[in-house]
This record gives sequence, C-alpha cells and structure tokens, in this order.
Amino acid sequence: MPTPTDYLKKGFLRVVEPAISILARNNVSPNTITTVGTLLTIAAAVVYATGHIMSAGWLMSVTAVFDVIDGQVARRTGRCTVFGAFYDSTLDRVADGALMAGLTVFYMTSPVHHNIYMVVVCLVGIVGTFLVSYTRARAESLGIDAKVGVMQRPERIVLLSAPQALFGLFWNGWVLMAIIILLSVTSWITAVQRIAFVYGFTKNIEAKPIRMVSDPASPPKAEAPAARRAQS
Repeated sequence: MPTPTDYLKKGFLRVVEPAISILARNNVSPNTITTVGTLLTIAAAVVYATGHIMSAGWLMSVTAVFDVIDGQVARRTGRCTVFGAFYDSTLDRVADGALMAGLTVFYMTSPVHHNIYMVVVCLVGIVGTFLVSYTRARAESLGIDAKVGVMQRPERIVLLSAPQALFGLFWNGWVLMAIIILLSVTSWITAVQRIAFVYGFTKNIEAKPIRMVSDPASPPKAEAPAARRAQS
C-alpha cells in the first residue's frame, strides 16, 4: 500500500519534471548530479555547524532535488549501472554523516544553544543512521530485500530540511531538538525492525525441510553464494 511519502515523492517528481527532462536531453551524467548533491549537503552541514539553522534547512531543500533526479536521469538515459548504484549509496552515507556531524558541532560550540545532552543524542543518531543503511545493505548481500522500517532516507531528508527551513531555532531551539531526538530514536527503531525482519525471513527458510537425494553419479554441488556470505 502506498505510503504518504510515496504520494509526496510523486508530487515532487511532477514539480521537478522540467529539470529532469533538460538534464536527460543534455546527457548529464547521473554520477555528476549525485556528486553535486552531496557537496551541497556537506555545505548545508557546515551551515548547520555555524548555527544558521534556517539557511541550512533551505539549502537542504535544494539538495533533496538532486537526491531524487539523479536516479530519474539515469533511467531515462539508460545509464543505470552497478557502479552508479554503489556510488549513490556511498555518497548518501557521506551526506547523512555530514548532516548529523554538523548538528553535533552546533551543540558543542554554540554559546547560546550549547547542550552536551544533544551532542550525545546526535552521536547516537549518527550510529543509528548508519545502522539503518548497513542492515539493508547486509540483508541485500544475502538476497533479502529489507526495505522496511518507520524512518527511511526520504523521511530523514524531509525532517532535516522542511522544519528547519520553516522554523529554524523557533521556541529557543526546541523544535530542532525535537526533530533530532525523533530522528535518533526512529533510526534505531528502524534498524531493530530490519534485524527482526531478516531474522524472521531466515528463520522461515531454515525451518523448511530439505529433501536430500543421494546420487553417487552426480558431482557435489557448490555451496550457494548466499550461504558463503552469511558465514563471512
């Protein structure tokens, strides 16, 4: 069943359709779009670190465009490659880490909003964010699609851009703190949900009886790649 995020993405794609068409017609490399989007996200992280929260939120809203159109351009130009998917996923992790690091620096250095507890929350959020991506990647290496959980990357991008662009440090920064706490908690919940999903999936597979057929004439079969990966 489509989620609210799916409807939001469809509406967003209609808005950025002209940009996607122009980039596709000019055969712009999807990897270039991904790189520019990541650099802008790092710039937003630096702006977060300096305490200009509202400006960083608007900059993050721009980077969200790049985060969507690179895949669309790749599909339209027939340039969907294995390396492109790997490159996009890797730079997504750089962007996620940079954003949370920028907020960590903000709470460490701000003379007005210095808060050691929020520094800890940001650090916990960094670990949770990377766990979300790692659990899915590790599951995919085992042949399992673990795209489940309450807080996936599109939701994180929205929460790190729209509220900050609209409210900044409204209510003496309590809106920002609430968003970061929400992101940190739901990231860990999502990681646990994916672990539970993979556990249930593999348990069902292992519970199925395996029929053994003895045939001396046939050579032994090679071990399945997924099984080898599971032991690595």
